[in-house]
Amino acid sequence: MNRYLANVNGWTIGAILIIILLFIPNISIVTGIFSPASENWTHIKEYMLLDYIKSSLTLVLFTALFTIIIGLSLAWLIAQYDFPLRNFMKWALILPLSIPPFIGAYTYHGILNYTGVIQKTLRNQFEINPNPAFFDIMNVPGAIFIYTIFLYPYVYMITRIFLSHQSASLIESARTLGKGPWAVFLKVVVPISRVSIIGGVSLVILEVLNDYGVVKYFGIQTFSTAIFQTWFGLGDLDSSIKLAASLMGIVIFILMVERLLRGGKQYSYSTTKVRPLPLVKLKGKSAAFATMYTLTIFSIAFLIPVIQLVDWVILTFGKVPMDEVLVYTKNSVSVAALSATLIIVFSLIIGNFSRFVHHKFAKVLPKLTILGYSIPGAVIAVAVVTTFIALDRFFAPVYRWFGMDADLVLSVSLFMLISAYVIRFFAIGYNSIEAGFDKIGTDFHDASRMLGVSRLRTFFKIDVPMMKGAIISGFVLVFVDILKEIPLTLILRPFNYDTLATKAFQYASDEKIMEASQASLLIVGVSAVAIIVFHKLLREEPK
Repeated sequence: MNRYLANVNGWTIGAILIIILLFIPNISIVTGIFSPASENWTHIKEYMLLDYIKSSLTLVLFTALFTIIIGLSLAWLIAQYDFPLRNFMKWALILPLSIPPFIGAYTYHGILNYTGVIQKTLRNQFEINPNPAFFDIMNVPGAIFIYTIFLYPYVYMITRIFLSHQSASLIESARTLGKGPWAVFLKVVVPISRVSIIGGVSLVILEVLNDYGVVKYFGIQTFSTAIFQTWFGLGDLDSSIKLAASLMGIVIFILMVERLLRGGKQYSYSTTKVRPLPLVKLKGKSAAFATMYTLTIFSIAFLIPVIQLVDWVILTFGKVPMDEVLVYTKNSVSVAALSATLIIVFSLIIGNFSRFVHHKFAKVLPKLTILGYSIPGAVIAVAVVTTFIALDRFFAPVYRWFGMDADLVLSVSLFMLISAYVIRFFAIGYNSIEAGFDKIGTDFHDASRMLGVSRLRTFFKIDVPMMKGAIISGFVLVFVDILKEIPLTLILRPFNYDTLATKAFQYASDEKIMEASQASLLIVGVSAVAIIVFHKLLREEPK
């Protein structure tokens, strides 16, 4: 007992308090399952719930399949072969992540609809009047297309890094046995990449389940749209909580399946002499095909949408007041920067606690904090709102004592939105900080302590400077994700508080697609720069 009490200090108390605060809101979803069922919930469960499950699973399954095909094929091409534009494509194929799927959705709808550039060109230049239904993407297949082209980089990035560091002997042995390129790919590359593929596609699945912008714009009924409609359309928070609990159950099931798939066969090196894959130089038709394939994916997933957004910005320049653009740009940057800073600070506290408290309790507790990233934003929004309303009821006598007339204070403030961001995206910052702590170890810290320097001073003078790369990368990744967030921001933002994402979504929902381009292009530009900086900062891939 005394041994455990000896570990109790400011770091321990701070870390445990942060973990509790991050975890408590999700308990409201679990307890909400047991609340009495309303007429709305009875109707939803009997007539609509199965449709929500079918549409959500259809989007998830087909998006997962196509992102695996595209992401894995691109990763293998970049990791194994040398061809024209390879060095550019190696990092350019990540850039589609800078385009939120909802922006990609309305951009492609604008390109393909009756007044879009494709149909106008066919009519005016070639006197062809195509059937508009052929170009309609506002349906489930269209949503799958949008999710696939803007989310495949998750699979591509993780798998490419894995393959780039893979032992050349595995591939060479297969070739020595007479296996051709396709046989090597299917029988060697795919099996050894299974863990990285599953890791990447699990992120894709979570993003699809979390999305609200695409399915709302395309009119597809999923859990995210159902939660919004039940809450704001019917004013039934209890039924929204039950829907959120159902979605949480699906997410937990998917994560369990992922763990089972990861825990089967494992592939490791059988020798310490590991040589990275040497690049095979392609020539002739093979080189042309590799270049055209990668360039086509890059063009569809990034170049074409960005060109269209730039064109719309030029056409509508001046229609959206510049002072309005500056206001929601400032809102986006400030709330994202503040939330990202809090996440990094909390991650440093919890990470430092975890590495110095040698008890399984200290290893298990931090893992609870990363559950937020696996829970869709609409679910977290419900959890945070119910928690803050309960807090307002608890503090109501305090509000009256201070002379406040309002019963709701915390639940209508920006503090609630920032709290939700911290819960939702904490895992991203913490994973970066945890990796940074693992990398620097404890030797320098221990040496400083032996010289009589306090733990706090050692942390700021030794640990933080050595963790600079992890801190910057974690901040950048969190900042970009918050900048693109839609469900949380739409539900929890204070009245009349807009960000770049919500403004772009509102313009698109009002069929003012061109006016949405300024906010959209700002999101894409800032996110693209951040992604490039992150890629350059942490690149450890052999050339």
